[in-house]
Amino acid sequence: MNQAEMINIPEVYGKLLEKSSEIGFTMPSDVYIGSLLKTLVASKPNGNFLELGTGIGLSLSWMVDGMDATSTLTTLDNDAELVEIAKSYFGGDKRVTISCAEGGSWLEEYKGEKFDLVFADAWPGKYSHLELMLEQLKPGGFYIVDDMKQQPNWPDGHGKKVLELIRYLEGRNDMELTKMDWSTGIVIAVKTIN
Repeated sequence: MNQAEMINIPEVYGKLLEKSSEIGFTMPSDVYIGSLLKTLVASKPNGNFLELGTGIGLSLSWMVDGMDATSTLTTLDNDAELVEIAKSYFGGDKRVTISCAEGGSWLEEYKGEKFDLVFADAWPGKYSHLELMLEQLKPGGFYIVDDMKQQPNWPDGHGKKVLELIRYLEGRNDMELTKMDWSTGIVIAVKTIN
């Protein structure tokens, strides 16, 4: 098995990589997390999904590719330029809502349906507002975070935040989780029914 041999890469993914290079976007999600997200999203027909940290839309492209026709996905980012780029690629898809919003404020105000999968790729929902975000996860819902292995762009002291997040998730009695030393370091957690 060669994990680098990817099949069914979203058509738009290559265009987004080119756009990332063009604008100097340096925080792209890699194909491995993308492939994993696509697979997990596909496991939830008629699902309701949330991405915190749209970026330029690289991971979004994989999630959209895995969704069925009746699923919905909300994605948000606080960078207006990146949101506009993502809208130019995904704005015509009625299943997708793309918002320019600060994640913490959005979570504080959200009153909608709970989520089948949350990909937290931003500070809110990962290092702040975590409890609030986890309350929005359905039983059986996936909580996915990446960048759990040391990254070159981490600020001083960030490694401690990562360890605190992992310890917190391990200590919850309503989640089962797997830590994967793969890609950029992944934690997959599932909310259990108590």
